Amino acid sequence: MKKVMLFLFVGIFLVGFVIAQGQGTGQEDGTGTQNPEAINQQTQNQNRIQVQDGTHVGEGGQQMMIQEQANNQIQLKVNGVSANCGLNLTQKQVQNKTRLETKLSNGRNAEIKVMPNTASERALEKLRLKNCVEEEGCSIELKEVGQGEQAKLAYEINTQKQSKVFGLFGARMQVQAQVDAESGEIVRVKKPWWAFLASEPAEE
Repeated sequence: MKKVMLFLFVGIFLVGFVIAQGQGTGQEDGTGTQNPEAINQQTQNQNRIQVQDGTHVGEGGQQMMIQEQANNQIQLKVNGVSANCGLNLTQKQVQNKTRLETKLSNGRNAEIKVMPNTASERALEKLRLKNCVEEEGCSIELKEVGQGEQAKLAYEINTQKQSKVFGLFGARMQVQAQVDAESGEIVRVKKPWWAFLASEPAEE
């Protein structure tokens, strides 16, 4: 009788252990069921693929040209304005439109809502410049700026402009502007330390 009771007890223990192990797999919300947020995140990750070369239609209806460059760089071109990017971009199809995203160092997924042509236009307006000409040293890069929770995805426009120091001496001034790729806001404007001594006439 004792042996029967012992086997019965061991059998119940093993069954309970197997059931507990089965419920313990995956992310749970405390009730033994998988967390809906975890399922949603897994589904979103499955829908993302590495960005592919070619012409894509953005969510705003614009034509985006994506071309892989040397050194793991990607060129994103819209309406004749291109930006180079060294980040790991992914694409996701949303109602036959292509959404571009990247994961920042703080773990947040950032969506490229502002295209390089719009970012360039806003930066040039802020810098009081008319054009961004690559042959004249103007460059546009899509990159991560900031650190920690302040990290964000932004276009960085670097170029030169004519200025006059003390209103007399002509000088080329290296200037920079950063535009948030999600909101389109100007994040930062950088000029040389002597900029306060110089006048910067707007280009005609």
